[in-house]
Amino acid sequence: MRRAELAAAFMLLTRLPVGWLARGRMPAEFADAVWAFPLVGAVVGGIGGAAYWLAARLGLPPGVAAVWTLAAMLLATGALHEDGLADTADGFGGGRTRERKLEIMRDSRIGSFGALALMFAMAARGAALAAMAVPGHVAAALVAAGALGRGAILILVLTLPPARADGLASGLRGRAWGRCGFGLALAGVAGLALPPFGSAVWTCGAAALVGLALAWIARRQIGGYTGDVLGAASVLAECAVLALLSGR
Repeated sequence: MRRAELAAAFMLLTRLPVGWLARGRMPAEFADAVWAFPLVGAVVGGIGGAAYWLAARLGLPPGVAAVWTLAAMLLATGALHEDGLADTADGFGGGRTRERKLEIMRDSRIGSFGALALMFAMAARGAALAAMAVPGHVAAALVAAGALGRGAILILVLTLPPARADGLASGLRGRAWGRCGFGLALAGVAGLALPPFGSAVWTCGAAALVGLALAWIARRQIGGYTGDVLGAASVLAECAVLALLSGR
């Protein structure tokens, strides 16, 4: 079933054609696949690293290479997490009651808070990648950031109840403890693999802190997590990780 769970994680978090991994079998619930979220993030980061390397080989300057790198990653994920960030910013920033916040988050339109959040996330990641400049450094940073960003998702799943009884994300908590713990361990391995060790520890801590901070905010705002909040956690953790790694 591990192959089927890995396929389910990719199908939930990306637009990559990975149905062949399942061999005709799928887990009963996506909760079975949460352990693989950091692996999905690492693969998406690897796609971004390959795009940056190709852009550098073509002679593009770091800033332009960073833009095309982000474009490749957004294409791989279908901008799923960015959509969640925008909806979360609009809901938390524009609603007065819990019910109104959840209503806004389900609205497909993007408001001022959402647009500003997207601008920040794209600019923060693009500037960090451009500052790194070296393709090998960029690739390693993107793999680690992708894994740790999806690890931040697992922190919210572990520490919060679903804010809605319906919705795809509400089913992630079914058998989450052991699987989320294993997924967090995988994310930690990806983060700690970056030398030097001291910087790697700070990087993992930053991703965890983002997850915990957003969990606290989401509990106060809507009483739990939604799929949009999980997506926001991934993007914000990536921003924090890349910002730290850009200064190394």
